[in-house]
Amino acid sequence: MALQHSTETIGERLVRWAYSAILMLAAPFAYAGLLKRGVRKQRHDTRHFLSRFGCVARSAHSGGYFFHCVSVGEVVAASCVIKALLQTEPGVTITITTTTPTGSARVRAIFGDQVHHFYLPFDFPFSMRWMLSRVKPCLVCITEVELWPNLIHACWKKKIPTVVINARMTDRSAARYQKISALFAPMLRKVSMVCAQGQRDYENYKALGIQSEKLTLTNNIKFDQAVSLDNSQNSDFMGLSNTERYIVVAGSTHEPEEQILLDAVQRLQDSAKRPKPLLIIVPRHPERFESVSDLLSSRNETYVRTSHVSAVNEHTNVILLDEMGRLNEAYAVADVAFVGGSLADKGGHNALEPAAFGIPVIMGPNTYNNPVICEYMVASGGLHIKHSAAQISEQLLLWLSNPAMRHQAGDAAKTVLTKNSGALNKTLHVLESFK
Repeated sequence: MALQHSTETIGERLVRWAYSAILMLAAPFAYAGLLKRGVRKQRHDTRHFLSRFGCVARSAHSGGYFFHCVSVGEVVAASCVIKALLQTEPGVTITITTTTPTGSARVRAIFGDQVHHFYLPFDFPFSMRWMLSRVKPCLVCITEVELWPNLIHACWKKKIPTVVINARMTDRSAARYQKISALFAPMLRKVSMVCAQGQRDYENYKALGIQSEKLTLTNNIKFDQAVSLDNSQNSDFMGLSNTERYIVVAGSTHEPEEQILLDAVQRLQDSAKRPKPLLIIVPRHPERFESVSDLLSSRNETYVRTSHVSAVNEHTNVILLDEMGRLNEAYAVADVAFVGGSLADKGGHNALEPAAFGIPVIMGPNTYNNPVICEYMVASGGLHIKHSAAQISEQLLLWLSNPAMRHQAGDAAKTVLTKNSGALNKTLHVLESFK
């Protein structure tokens, strides 16, 4: 597909310069925050600070693929696309950038040294130009939603196609972009293609003014990514593969979801006639591990941390999974899953990961990050939306006391994956058109 090239007006250039000036004024504060975070949490991150200004390692070979993935969710979503490219094009250079330490850790966990990885530079004109001149990609792919004006402008100037894959545009984000249309509209014209993950996203991009020939509905790659999860082997996470206890996994949680899930499970434990599930809590962000541990201590819960022990005994009520990259191990031994970011107003995280293991899912009402996925799963009966600890407790009791109903809901959730896969091939076809 030929890369269309237009011109940038003086007014558009002035708006972009004003945006860049604001970023530069904020840069010292952002740099100080990164330095503080790097020293306090992950000292090895200090090695990567220069990459924030475009001073990145050169690629071994030019002409490869460049993927920007903000954090863990985007890395996971893009992983099946990247794996397919590595398989079909042996020896191709893949560069992956992230903006968070957790995203960086997930890149290393999934790909090791198969890819070229660093933090995305600050969106200054000089830093993006410098980065692209050192990496020399043939195609830039932005995963889901994070659009940076100077990155896209630098690609446009160098005639490097920019494709937004698994593109997400919530109503809330569309409204924000509409308010800054003087900056956003010119940027959108420089994008080569947007692969929308759902009809809502397609319509919102269309309403924001992208040309119809640059917009396609590929559907959500997360269906394909979840189908590819290796759940063929039984997990012995914390020695639980043969336990007779019911296991509830609360995945990717935010404050106050841990408190709510603890209250919900406590309602079951208050009666000897009711099942007493083991609760596994997996906070979304590692910086919250300590605060969740403090919460469990304040409630006098009998709990263990996975970083401290490798198995549990019959007296353990709660497991705090305080290690990154092990959530799917927990889902593999679960009977029911709660997916976080949904009682907290974060838009809801990926419900397809537990569905891939054939387990039913509970979420709160905030599912606007993945509305189509959640709509399909609710319609199938594999996902139930609940608003409180009392409602969650009632659903847990229903599923845990009725294995046939629980298995039926889990099978329904898994069927949603197989019926809706195919976005991977559509996305790869789009990428191939720009080669």
